[in-house]
Amino acid sequence: MKLLPVIDMTAYLAVMDKLDGEPSKLKEQLGPELTESCKQLARVLSEAGAVVVKDPRCSAEENEQFIEMMERYYETPVEYKRPQERPSLRYQVGITPEKVEVPRAMVDEKLQEKIRAMCNSKESQPATLTGPDLKWRYMWSVGPRPSKTQFKELNADPVIPEGFPGWVETMNSWGYKMMAATEVVAEMLAIGYGLPKDAFTSLMKQGPHLLGPTGSDLQSYGQEGAVLAGYHFDTHFLTIHGKSRFPGLNLWLKNGQKIEGVIPEGCLLVQAGKQIEYLTAGDCMAGLHEVIVTDKTIEAIKQAKEQNRSLWRVSSTFFAHIASDAVLKPLGHFAESPLASNYPPLYAGELMEEEFTFLNLKGNEA
Repeated sequence: MKLLPVIDMTAYLAVMDKLDGEPSKLKEQLGPELTESCKQLARVLSEAGAVVVKDPRCSAEENEQFIEMMERYYETPVEYKRPQERPSLRYQVGITPEKVEVPRAMVDEKLQEKIRAMCNSKESQPATLTGPDLKWRYMWSVGPRPSKTQFKELNADPVIPEGFPGWVETMNSWGYKMMAATEVVAEMLAIGYGLPKDAFTSLMKQGPHLLGPTGSDLQSYGQEGAVLAGYHFDTHFLTIHGKSRFPGLNLWLKNGQKIEGVIPEGCLLVQAGKQIEYLTAGDCMAGLHEVIVTDKTIEAIKQAKEQNRSLWRVSSTFFAHIASDAVLKPLGHFAESPLASNYPPLYAGELMEEEFTFLNLKGNEA
């Protein structure tokens, strides 16, 4: 089984505040080993649409604590969760119930063509889609929002469930650590691509960053082959999350090979979104993935039952965004790419609004 390499960011964290932003000076300041780590990070993300990183500030213990809190939340009755729904805000804050979000592959003709091209290789094919995703998701705003924006529903205030002790503190603690980790990944990526180190992070300031943990009820949908999140890519800049208690994540490399999304203990998985595809003129394509119930998921369900643990599959996912009012276009030398014309300038918020229509998250007009 192919596994993604682990990029340890510890050494970069020790020197990042002393670095000059110019690419010409960074190589000398970083030294050969750290320079190669940045290049490897960019290379793996471009080839696989995903990369595993280790950030010593984000412990396996805190990932587990966060998952445990979300298990308690998702186990609450539907009547308790429903008041946190915000369809008028495109479900960008609060709860999105199961069977609302439509997998992109059900409505995207280009993805459907890609699936048809896999017909000779069943091992590479995604699971057959029969309807909307079976997952719930809670969106929690992380970080400051702009005082003025043309995309208000993308920058709404967070929704707080009533009578849930420790909610705000736990969501903010994990959310800000995930945001800090993605900022370091973004710096290392920029250096690896030969761009100024703040090429991406400068565009992330006041972005509509979201902690978006999913919850899938394996008591109800624990049958092998059940599609919890159908074949799709993420639209924002980068996705990052820790290890789930239940396997089931599949990833597709740029060459079309399907691999299992294995996250070693204490590490984080980073996935490329559509916004970074724009900024690199397609050099780094948005990573395709799905979450399904596999034979390994079934084994984990069996163990959870024996240990009297929760049967909700929770992800500790964070979505890092480019600021809604920032313009997406190929950066630096990527602007000279022959593919740059495929990525005409548009606001990051416009790209997100297009996605809401695709995924049935348009809601009512805000």
